[in-house]
Amino acid sequence: MGLEKLAREIEETARQSATMAEGVAAGLAILGDASLDSETARQRAAARIVMALQMQDRIEQRCQGIALAARALASRGEAVWSGAVMDELRDERYARVTRRVDPGDIELF
Repeated sequence: MGLEKLAREIEETARQSATMAEGVAAGLAILGDASLDSETARQRAAARIVMALQMQDRIEQRCQGIALAARALASRGEAVWSGAVMDELRDERYARVTRRVDPGDIELF
């Protein structure tokens, strides 16, 4: 379940990044709006861009949290994998002597 939550957090962070970029783009569009006088356009654009850039702090905090979670999952995963025996033929606990079989018989193990 941990990796699924991590994936959702990454998707949410991507969504927030897109929203931030949209805010900056909206501010730039306001600056290019010929129907607004220059002072009004600058004020509105600055407000939009500042709001969008304030999101950067939250996004950075999310990314740091995601990085910490990923490292914690990785360390737990390494502990799990280090204790796993993937080659039972090399582990003496699983080695055994099989009875002699007729060469015509198929032996499944």
